[in-house]
Amino acid sequence: MKEVKIESILLVYDGIEELPDEVKSLMEAAQKARKNAYAPYSNFLVGAALMLDNGEIITGNNQENASYPSGLCAERTAIYYAGAQFPDAKILKMALTAGPADSQTNTPVPPCGACRQAIAEYEVKQEQPIEIYFMGTVGKVAKSGSLSDLLPLIFDRSLLK
Repeated sequence: MKEVKIESILLVYDGIEELPDEVKSLMEAAQKARKNAYAPYSNFLVGAALMLDNGEIITGNNQENASYPSGLCAERTAIYYAGAQFPDAKILKMALTAGPADSQTNTPVPPCGACRQAIAEYEVKQEQPIEIYFMGTVGKVAKSGSLSDLLPLIFDRSLLK
């Protein structure tokens, strides 16, 4: 038997004002998208913004449904739109902001498991990591240099052989 240690490295900024200008603008786009989220059941609003290598900024927000599994997270809303409209573009950066509609949270909120898997698929497809910046509604912003920092043992097409 052999023990394997898996480590992840995140950078943590004290706030949005510390981010590089282009990432700050991307996070502001995610914050704007969050305001339009449709979350009448969970009251948990999420906004996402993607920066593509063609200069496009794509936003998304969570969309809930009374039939709970039929809703979609902000990250996947944005990723799938980017894939449908710009199939050859690479996703360079992703910004996320999340939290309750009626209160603030300063704890950075990472993508859920399903979204991590979707992000992993696009990293593998484009053969390039996606920088992921995530925050609550205020305060600290965490940065992951790649989805592999958030999901180190990804399930991808290489395992289907």
